[in-house]
Amino acid sequence: MSNREISIENLEKEYPGDVLAVDGVSLHVDAGQIYGFLGPNGAGKSTTVKILTTLSIPTGGIATVGGYDVVEEAGEVRRIAGVALQDVGLDPLMKPLELLTLQGRLFGARRQDARARAEELLHLVRLEDAIDRQVGTYSGGMKRRLDLAMALVHEPEILFLDEPTSGLDPASRRDVWREVRRLNEQLGMTIFLTTQYLEEADELADMISIIDRGKIVKSGSPAALKASLGKESLNLAFGEREKAEQARILLRPLAERTQLDRVTVRVYMDEVARNIPNIIEQLHGADLDPVSLTLTQPTLDDVFLQVTGTTLDSERTEVELLESAALQ
Repeated sequence: MSNREISIENLEKEYPGDVLAVDGVSLHVDAGQIYGFLGPNGAGKSTTVKILTTLSIPTGGIATVGGYDVVEEAGEVRRIAGVALQDVGLDPLMKPLELLTLQGRLFGARRQDARARAEELLHLVRLEDAIDRQVGTYSGGMKRRLDLAMALVHEPEILFLDEPTSGLDPASRRDVWREVRRLNEQLGMTIFLTTQYLEEADELADMISIIDRGKIVKSGSPAALKASLGKESLNLAFGEREKAEQARILLRPLAERTQLDRVTVRVYMDEVARNIPNIIEQLHGADLDPVSLTLTQPTLDDVFLQVTGTTLDSERTEVELLESAALQ
């Protein structure tokens, strides 16, 4: 019987050319948790998910899903886990009831049971009003919700979502968030979520791990991760990166810590609001007037930038390019 937990110890995945896409990753997901897994492009997120869902074999370490070893007991893992990957693979000519019924039949359900489960799922993801439409006419958000339903056909105890809202507009993204929360709260489902949206992780996840260059660099609850920074930040936006770099150098002696994010300088210090006039005076004297400034509490974006030195929408890394080449 599944324990609805996910456990990873010293997990490794090496590709030709001595490329370690996953390098000694260890983490534990409790039953019923929503666990956010974040990292820059090419950091090893999707590779880790592929290993946990038995789509890739690790080259080292141990991983169990629901108490089952992902290599030795792959069939049991597939039985108790549902997977919704980045690319939604739905036949645009079929209708949702047909797709879900077919999926149920593929999992061994009798026709009558498969249809009943399909109707139940369409109600769960609020698509019963679109039951007679071909999937190709659905909006992006509706397709994502149908993809979730496809992953739930066999009543999984653990659900893997790999960037489930990538490319969706804000309204559709929040529709998917509501469905994820409902699955977790109503069914007690353990959910392992990778995302490129820090707001999404902050909104949904009970716990978060950040992976960078194949290694876990930070873990904790969203609140604890943000509190670890401890300081308010003054965000100063400039018209060009060169000016932002000059401003950061100028302000370093005044601040406890500074960060550069493209054309924005983040300044961390005690009582930062009281120091704004002095900061502006220093910048004005150096002909480095900012385009705008905002005062904010620490966010997951601040945490992410601190531990990885980059943002989630940065360019693909060499590791990702090599990983992609190895899989082709």
